[in-house]
Amino acid sequence: MNIKPMLVRFQSAVGRDDLVEQMILLPGRKSSVAPTTKSNNSLTFVVGYNGSPNSHTALDITLLMAHQTSLATNKQVSVKIVYVIDNQGNSKLKHFTSNYTISSNSWKFPTASVLKSVTPELARPKIQTLAMSDRQTTTKSRPVPTTCSRTSIFEKADQILWQARYLVEEWGDDFIAHLRIGSVAEELTKVVESEAADLLFLGCHSANHSLVQKLGDRFPCPVLGIPDSIPEK
Repeated sequence: MNIKPMLVRFQSAVGRDDLVEQMILLPGRKSSVAPTTKSNNSLTFVVGYNGSPNSHTALDITLLMAHQTSLATNKQVSVKIVYVIDNQGNSKLKHFTSNYTISSNSWKFPTASVLKSVTPELARPKIQTLAMSDRQTTTKSRPVPTTCSRTSIFEKADQILWQARYLVEEWGDDFIAHLRIGSVAEELTKVVESEAADLLFLGCHSANHSLVQKLGDRFPCPVLGIPDSIPEK
């Protein structure tokens, strides 16, 4: 897909004229075969999210560009979030299924019985539609666990995805996320391929970032980062 019109709209909205080349980290693999499982009237943007300030920025940019693109093209644009728990060197996670889907209404774990042995809280629906009073709740009320037990690992994932959900619903969008366990680059690639994603957004400034390098030049869709004017944190 041609991503430059989207970037031109974005840079116009933020009063810049130097973002097109700056934000493209990978051009994406060119394919002569169009996806057959996806409507021509829909687009899918995927965001790699880990709760960091840079990933917050990437998510905000993605949501803005999704709304701009929808208005400009009359296409349905969905934003899907991916949080990957890196299991390298973590024996506590080796027996867990690597793919979970979270929506605005519930955690849809294919192996909920496994999670019940870890923490009952994560095995039942947890992310409910925001009540008006919830809009006043900050992420400080859901502290990030500092221990490394299996329970705390999933509690941290819950806290991080709660932050993402709050940002998404502030834009009035539906919250859809993937919680994956494994190599960050490999799991992002799997989600992008399974969703037939049109764009991947990351909280990175440079094509030289280690994660971008691991994704490689044959990545199935373009990868966008955040502008250099936003400082690394």
